[in-house]
Amino acid sequence: MYSLFFMFVSGLFVFCSFRKHLLIMLFSIEYLVICLFVLFYMILVLYSFDLSVILYYLVFSVCEGSLGLGVLVNMIRSHGNDLLMSLSILSW
Repeated sequence: MYSLFFMFVSGLFVFCSFRKHLLIMLFSIEYLVICLFVLFYMILVLYSFDLSVILYYLVFSVCEGSLGLGVLVNMIRSHGNDLLMSLSILSW
């Protein structure tokens, strides 16, 4: 359980420290989703609940990942890189 907590905290650290690049942020969000999935699975197995709830969690996490990749592709096509600092409202 401590190793799972350490994994989650390290994912949060990466998410907060590399906030300039969208791709690295998407990777760290997916890492956090996987850590939460493992924690959620362990809790459900420990208390012997129904595991069908995990399917809903996975569906929403896949939708979140595909939405993030779509935003990344559109941003690279329009601006040429994934740096969040290159986005500006005045550049239109």
